[in-house]
Amino acid sequence: MRISRRLAAAASAAVFVLMAGAASAEGEKVVIGTEGAYPPFNNLEADGSLTGFDIDIAKALCEEMKVECTFVTQDWDGIIPALIAKKFDAIIASMSITEERKQKVDFTKKYYNTPPAIVVPKDSPITEATEAALEGKALGAQGSTTHSNYAEAHMKGAELKLYPTAEEYKLDLVNGRIDAAIDDVVVISEWLKTEDGACCKLLGTLPVDPAINGEGAGIAVRKGDDALREKFNKAIDAIRANGKYKQINEKYFPFDVYGS
Repeated sequence: MRISRRLAAAASAAVFVLMAGAASAEGEKVVIGTEGAYPPFNNLEADGSLTGFDIDIAKALCEEMKVECTFVTQDWDGIIPALIAKKFDAIIASMSITEERKQKVDFTKKYYNTPPAIVVPKDSPITEATEAALEGKALGAQGSTTHSNYAEAHMKGAELKLYPTAEEYKLDLVNGRIDAAIDDVVVISEWLKTEDGACCKLLGTLPVDPAINGEGAGIAVRKGDDALREKFNKAIDAIRANGKYKQINEKYFPFDVYGS
């Protein structure tokens, strides 16, 4: 299943790039990179379409900016290098704004902010989302994320196992190969509502570490691309003010995902 998904993602990305190239002469265009493997924020469906909160927000921002936007799917661990290599113009993929990433790319203001959390099997003997409770336990996380960085800094007693995608740590959690996993509380909560997530439960949220978790999720652009960054910033303000953000928020979440 994972192999088929990767092939579908590659094919989908190629189609999106061709569409973007064909449209370039018709007006201003922006090519957006996203992962396509992080529901409910971004997900590549079996038919090749992209869905999720990130995708709907991106489309609303592009409409507000009056630009034509197309999407390219990219594996998470290569998404910043691909932006720098000009495979796309911006990343809208639930990327947390952190000081480490600011060394490589520029960010817009946040467009949402949610805390990390721990998920465990329903019959787990682990009772607290703390470093002490996870000591000696196998803890899964998607690699190259703020969540894996958080685990390395605050869950040092755990045996950290890193995965290329969130789907893969979920599979190992279901099959008992790891004891717990760390991810965004919304991603975990939405997965628990599915048939695959019926195995497990939310253990609890974790205290936010600003140095690791950053300021929330923002849109990444290449260093120095101030014009595009400011266009996105103005569009974020606009959809927050005109109700479009609220409409998209309510489609996916029963609470305000923007955060404080």
